[in-house]
Amino acid sequence: MKELKTDSSSTRRNFLRSGLRLTAAAALCGTGAVLVRKASSQEMVWQLDPALCIQCERCATGCVLPQSAVKCVHSYSMCGYCDLCSGYLQPGARARDTGAESQLCPTGAIRRKFVEPPYFEYTIDEELCIGCGKCVKGCGAFGNGSLYLQVRHNLCENCNECSIARACPSQAWRRVPAHQPYLLRGDEGLRGKRDGKA
Repeated sequence: MKELKTDSSSTRRNFLRSGLRLTAAAALCGTGAVLVRKASSQEMVWQLDPALCIQCERCATGCVLPQSAVKCVHSYSMCGYCDLCSGYLQPGARARDTGAESQLCPTGAIRRKFVEPPYFEYTIDEELCIGCGKCVKGCGAFGNGSLYLQVRHNLCENCNECSIARACPSQAWRRVPAHQPYLLRGDEGLRGKRDGKA
């Protein structure tokens, strides 16, 4: 009889060990499957497609942040560095100077720096930029479109339902992979695509 008890207790012990091993293996497989699924499903972020944007100015007012995460971006490779920049100066401006009355940007976010006659370099002070798109509209109307709007992801809260995207009349907003969050123009866009950044 003692032999039966030993056999049954060892059988029970073996059964419990096997059960625990199977449970642990199943848990590991399940955790691995979840990790693989998370890794394979790309995180997506909101971005503004410059080819569809109509510069309606809603990016400046529709963001949930006090100051919009949408900023003007400058493609230096496309820029003509013009003295008479239609993205910098008011239409019909009589003087080509840096006076506030001559500037198109309501916050003075575009900086103009003399290079050599007749060329000027234009840079964007993103802290001052409100994403209104007035400069973009001016550049697109009379220039080469080197100014355009993009969401800056260091500022964006990546809301699930972006309030600007909902208000956009041209449906210029779309979700893009987080590892390529910008839709760049010119050589910057080509370089980003080659490097896997755009």
